Amino acid sequence: LHLTVSYALTTFRRMSQGFGAGNHSSHSVIIGMPLGASESPSTIRTLVTALTFHQFFEGIGLGGCIVQAEFRLKSVLTMGLFFSLTTPVGVMIGIGVSSNYDENSLKALITEGVLGAAAAGILIYMALVDLLAEDFMNSRVKSNGKLQVIINISLLLGTGLMSLLAIWA
Repeated sequence: LHLTVSYALTTFRRMSQGFGAGNHSSHSVIIGMPLGASESPSTIRTLVTALTFHQFFEGIGLGGCIVQAEFRLKSVLTMGLFFSLTTPVGVMIGIGVSSNYDENSLKALITEGVLGAAAAGILIYMALVDLLAEDFMNSRVKSNGKLQVIINISLLLGTGLMSLLAIWA
C-alpha cells in the first residue's frame, strides 16, 4: 500500500509539474503580445527590461520544477524549447495584430486587461499550488521554526520586490 501511495504521489507531482510547464508557456505567449503590439520606443524599452527580468526568474522557476519532476531528457529539451519560443511567438502575434490595433481603443484596453488578468492568474495559481505549497508543507520546514520564519520573510521580500518592479514597469 505504501508503494502504491508513493507511486501515485510521484505520478501526481510529475503531472502537476508538467501542467505547470504548460502554464508557463501560455503565460509567456500572453506577456509577449503587448511588446509586439507596442509602437512607442519608451514603452518597448520598459517592456523589454521588465520581460528580461521576468523571464529570467520564470526560467529559474520552470527549471526547478523540471529538475524536481525528474523528467527524461527528451521532455526536458521539449519544455526548454517551448519556454524559449513562447514569448517570441507572443511578440509575433502582437506584431501581426498591431496594424489593426489602436492602443487607446476600448476594445484594445479590455483585451489587454483580460489577457493581463489571465497571465497574472496563471502565475498566482502556479506560485501558490505548484511551488509554494510543496515548499511550505515540506516536513523539514514544518519541523523548524527558524526556517519557517526565513522562508516567510523571503516570500514577503520577493513579493515586495516584484511589486516595485510592477510599479516601475
